[in-house]
Amino acid sequence: MSDYKTSKEAFVSGMTGSSIGHVNMISLVALVSIALHSALRSRLPPNKQINFPAEFLILAVPPLLSVTIFAHSPGILSLILLFPTAVLLLVPARENGATLPMASLSRPSSPTRETAREPTIGSGVEVGGSTPGSRSIPLLPALSIYRAHMLLLTSICILAVDFPVFPRSLAKTETFGVSVMDLGVGSFVFSQGLVSAIPIIKNPAYLTAPMIPKLTTALRKSLPVLILGLLRTVSVKGTEYPEHESEYGTHWNFFITLGLLPTLQVLLHPLILYLPISLLGLIIAFSHQIALSSGGLTSYVLNAPRVGIISQNKEGLISLTGNLAIHLLGFSIGTLLLPPSPSVFRHQRDELLASAAAAPSSPSRPQALNDGRSRRGSIVLPGDRRENDKTAIELCAWAVVWWVLLGIENGLGVGGGISRRLVNLPYITYVAAFNTVFLLGYLVLDLVFFPSPMSKSVYSPNSGLKVQQPSSPSIGRGLVMGSVALEVGAPKLLEAINKNGLVFFLVANVTTGLINLSVPTMYISDGWAMVVLVGYVFWMCAAAWSLEFANHEPFDIGHADLPSYFKVRTNVIEMSSRSDTSEEFRRVGWAVGDVALETQLKPSS
Repeated sequence: MSDYKTSKEAFVSGMTGSSIGHVNMISLVALVSIALHSALRSRLPPNKQINFPAEFLILAVPPLLSVTIFAHSPGILSLILLFPTAVLLLVPARENGATLPMASLSRPSSPTRETAREPTIGSGVEVGGSTPGSRSIPLLPALSIYRAHMLLLTSICILAVDFPVFPRSLAKTETFGVSVMDLGVGSFVFSQGLVSAIPIIKNPAYLTAPMIPKLTTALRKSLPVLILGLLRTVSVKGTEYPEHESEYGTHWNFFITLGLLPTLQVLLHPLILYLPISLLGLIIAFSHQIALSSGGLTSYVLNAPRVGIISQNKEGLISLTGNLAIHLLGFSIGTLLLPPSPSVFRHQRDELLASAAAAPSSPSRPQALNDGRSRRGSIVLPGDRRENDKTAIELCAWAVVWWVLLGIENGLGVGGGISRRLVNLPYITYVAAFNTVFLLGYLVLDLVFFPSPMSKSVYSPNSGLKVQQPSSPSIGRGLVMGSVALEVGAPKLLEAINKNGLVFFLVANVTTGLINLSVPTMYISDGWAMVVLVGYVFWMCAAAWSLEFANHEPFDIGHADLPSYFKVRTNVIEMSSRSDTSEEFRRVGWAVGDVALETQLKPSS
């Protein structure tokens, strides 16, 4: 066992990585698979759904192939997927009519499963439920898809890396370089930061809440992840499981990093109240790089002997600051992506500061009023509307900023190159650039294949000013009329993975450990390796699907007249852009369509 452990550690050590272009092309396969799935789903009749085997083949198998058989030619795999996509595009898309509100992108919830539930591994935030003065956050399919694909690809890689069929260039690098697995680590932290913005968006006054209770809450919610980190350390040491000390250290692991970041973020709330979050993230990133380059931390991490508890875990401790910067940059993108409009949080924070300045002794907490405006008059969109087109423009702008900054850093040789081990400035910038671009890609695909009047800004053809549309009641996801299912939002498989992310990732880690303890993975042929990997991915996806949909009872509309409802909605939307249509008429039209449907709604018996 000792000899095999030594050989296995050598098998995953000393890697130098691949290139940014190669990693991006591999990741592009996941985006293309969503294009294929979207093209198929948008052309199926309303009473037809894509079943689990088809979703597994379209959404789960391509990422597996992209890091194994097609790892050296991911562009060919993308072209293979694009061919049926192009064929499907020749078929007319089904009529979308007036699609369901974006706020309804969740099935009817139980008391423990709310509409805005977006679980994340170690997020340390409570995203379900509501508090007085808080706003609901409509789910965004692009975000669910992004997080699910990240979880899926990460879970594939943690087992695939133990087989020779997985190229060594995609494994975690020793010190400097770029690889798929290196990027997966940073993407986890970025995603964690993104969803950590939820309580701030729901109620920005949370920034001014007393610090001690917030810290206690953050620690309590992060405790399960920290315990998992400690259990992993004990289990690895107790079973002589192959490990790579230069990855995080002797005792440290990624779960510990994820568990600590939410608490560190809470400590920064006083600064977040006054500084743009992206600027704060960059300040921390640049300070971390200065400490690495000029403060001697790089030499310490790479050369110091492991003689004490600090030096034994130097990688995990030193990289924590860089990971905090990534977390904050994800947090910043979350404040753009999660609200109905990317400018909502900026208005909310300005109002909070203005209220505090007006009454410093008893700061008030601005809340949205019923007419859709806050007390200082900034626009707050109704909960069922989004401005995804405007959000896409802002994401595009930030993507340009990050890629240009990365180009400058590489040109100047900052930090000696990208390093996941050090989490230096180039690595931080690359993680932000990559994740922003792919979030933008998923959002654009959603806008292209599933255009909805509820997800775009509406402008007057005469004045060019934005027109505020009335709100409408939320209707649950998974609506059923007889045998007709109205499917909106993320693909069901990816939705299942996203909503059960922590369980999915834990099961992936446990399964990976069991396979490695049972099979000499690095001596298995490519053919048998693919058999094991396909079975592993199928098991993981089937488990997530079962967890999410085994006991799923969709909401029953009975004999509700959906065609009439959609017809009214479509007519109202078409008339909204006409200059001679009054606001009162639009409100009455929306209400008629909603009341006609609501009067026939009944829960399943």
